[in-house]
Amino acid sequence: MSEPLTDGEPPAELRLTTAEWGLWQAFRNGSPHDLRTGDPVLDDPRAEGSWGPQRTVRARIIALLLLHGPPPLLGRVASLHLTGARITGRLDLSGGRVQPYVELTQCRFDEAVLLTECRMGTVRLLDCLLPRLEAARAATDGDLHLARCTVPEGIRLTDASIGTDLLLNEATVGSGHRSRAVAADGLNVGQDLQASLLRCEGELSLRGAQIGGSLYLYGSVLRSHGGRYALHAPEMHVARFMHCATSGPGTVHYTQGLTPPAGVGYRLDHRPLPEAGTSPGAPRDASAGGAPGVRRFRCTGGLKLDDGRFGDSLVLDQALFTLRRGQEISLRRVQTPELCFTPERPSGGRVVLSGATVGNLVDRMESWPVRDGLWMAGFSYDQLIPVGPFPLSQRLAWLATATPEYSPGPYEHLAAVLRNDGEDAEARLVLLAKQRRRRETLSPAGKLWGYLQDWTVAYGYRPGLAALWMAVLWLAGALFFAGRPPAPLEQDKAPHWNAAVFALDLLLPVIDLGHDRSWKPAGLAQWVAVGLVLAGWILATTAAAGATRLLRRQ
Repeated sequence: MSEPLTDGEPPAELRLTTAEWGLWQAFRNGSPHDLRTGDPVLDDPRAEGSWGPQRTVRARIIALLLLHGPPPLLGRVASLHLTGARITGRLDLSGGRVQPYVELTQCRFDEAVLLTECRMGTVRLLDCLLPRLEAARAATDGDLHLARCTVPEGIRLTDASIGTDLLLNEATVGSGHRSRAVAADGLNVGQDLQASLLRCEGELSLRGAQIGGSLYLYGSVLRSHGGRYALHAPEMHVARFMHCATSGPGTVHYTQGLTPPAGVGYRLDHRPLPEAGTSPGAPRDASAGGAPGVRRFRCTGGLKLDDGRFGDSLVLDQALFTLRRGQEISLRRVQTPELCFTPERPSGGRVVLSGATVGNLVDRMESWPVRDGLWMAGFSYDQLIPVGPFPLSQRLAWLATATPEYSPGPYEHLAAVLRNDGEDAEARLVLLAKQRRRRETLSPAGKLWGYLQDWTVAYGYRPGLAALWMAVLWLAGALFFAGRPPAPLEQDKAPHWNAAVFALDLLLPVIDLGHDRSWKPAGLAQWVAVGLVLAGWILATTAAAGATRLLRRQ
């Protein structure tokens, strides 16, 4: 790289225009250079307005200022503040070292901006139109702002390193002829990645990204356009929060950064973005965002966060997912202290939580898929925090949806969580439901024995049923033998006749009260006595099996 200009004057061969001469002097002075007309229509970089020579700056001049710029005036710091300009030619800073502060506002670039492997301080492109941004392996010591920019051919930030914040708030990014609108695999952000109200027409890829603060996607709209995923971010690590939630007046997490201390003057209002296929003035669908100024996070296509780590929480709140067959909300092996899963129920596709480990599971009954739309083998959580009513019957239906083929693990884990929360009765009902699901996999003989255990003692989870059956049979036997006393085996040795004691002696399989061997029932009475003996043994066996299971659990 050649030495910077020392005399402060531009080379004569550059033949600077009036707009470029003003920018040159503003750079040395560290002051803004504003080329706007004052007409909002003409100043909109997305509108086909008048961009004459008085508002045109060559990209070559900007590159010269940033890479080999003149020294600042005495007592000043050189910086580039350009507003309302058309930038012709290709701005190529690849491999360079940009030391001055850079802020371009409401500028229109004719060609792509190339920042590949460029080292920079803080760069802010605010409300600009640029066909494409290539910044693979770029590095900034401060922020990189692309707030409210329109980038129809996409952004590439593969393996880039952002020293503090990366801002994509209210940006509109397309994919052009590519599948990815934002390719940021391996991205490293020192603090927050703020992408609230982002409209991404193509895949947003953050595979292996490292975010030192939080990732905010309040009110953003992601569309895959035929690809499998709208958000593809496996192995992403976020030190604090990831929020895919509703934006609105109460959302305070997507403000401009604080470098320099005075900030910048761009507006972050809560104007709703128009839905695809509608005009800005078209009536709003209340289901799409509710009150004016409120926007839901929308994802058309799959969301993949497999093997992700989230230091504080992962929040999918009031989000709207549209999934085709084969697409997923994939959270395989995710680890986070809190998972908030309260979106609208996904239309199609499935939710996968296999192997995920979370502390608090904050969920809503209406958010989970039905039928075979939920996979969660090996899913572990420590505490359930339902939002709104979530009765146990629906929680059991939740487990049944996740286990189309019987698997004991999810039932046992739910029972353990409920027991740890002091809900012993509900934990027993969950384990009873597990036994009933298991019964469906047994042979006919096993099913028969299972039904018998269920009807009598509910597999040991309702031991009071055995006592109830014993009491009913005892009463029935006592009433029967009270009217039909059997003859004694030995007249002189027979005890005093007592129908209740005789029926009880028949029912108790181990205890001998001395009555069942002293009397000789015949005919129907003999068959009733045999039935009481068999019933006593069956009840005792099932009660013992249930008690053994209960003691093993404890």
